[in-house]
Amino acid sequence: MLNEFINSVLHDTIFIKYGLLGLFFNGMFSSFIPIPTELTVSALLLGGTKPLEIFLVLTFSSIVGGYIAYYLGYNGRLLRRLRKTPEKKYEQKSINIMTKYGWSTIIFVSPWIPIIGDVVSIIAGTKRYSIVKYTIAMTTGKTVKSVAIVFFGVHFIHWLVTVLH
Repeated sequence: MLNEFINSVLHDTIFIKYGLLGLFFNGMFSSFIPIPTELTVSALLLGGTKPLEIFLVLTFSSIVGGYIAYYLGYNGRLLRRLRKTPEKKYEQKSINIMTKYGWSTIIFVSPWIPIIGDVVSIIAGTKRYSIVKYTIAMTTGKTVKSVAIVFFGVHFIHWLVTVLH
């Protein structure tokens, strides 16, 4: 049963079908839409993709996605045209967190918490947060998260292989 589940995950998820290119789009979209990258990373590791390649693609794509989210917020007209304005409760929570904790929010909250974290980058753009500070905070946060996902993914895969054999 576990083997069947793993097999279906390895072969049926859209991002996994396209390998590192799929991971690139998954990482990019996950910066402003709550789509987890952990599943794609784990499947690619199970499929034999090198952890360094996964880390580099995931980090780069997450950073690109962070800039897209910032730009969506910065250019509010585009956001309204797409009709993807954040829900008021999540927007207010993100604003409160950013007001209380400042740039560190982008490092410690944005990459880790779905929905609220996704809104943080959009709010940073809306509030015209300094692009230099945003770049430093966002790239640090995305890099740390990528390291953690790949590191724990590698250890999870080793554990899973040990359990299954």
